Amino acid sequence: MPYALKQKTTAELFSCTLINIYDFPYHGVKVWEERETAERDYASFLAEQGSDEPWLWEVVELSEDQNKMCNVKLNNNPAKRVYLGEQGRIEARIDT
Repeated sequence: MPYALKQKTTAELFSCTLINIYDFPYHGVKVWEERETAERDYASFLAEQGSDEPWLWEVVELSEDQNKMCNVKLNNNPAKRVYLGEQGRIEARIDT
């Protein structure tokens, strides 16, 4: 199962520029395949992304469908943010 970072107060899932298997950049939700790896590495990953507040984030498990829906909703648009809503629903909003 994929594991992502959720902002504790807003429920935003952490998204950024990532590199796909073809070495092309895209805007997507950062996921890890194992919870232990995510919990071990997320603070240093956030620091690399310019965030100095790792305590605001928590590791959450997503289903494969939720993970796919995140990237569909983001539509490779860095102005969009995705949120883990009620009952696991993925919601997208434009960053204003």
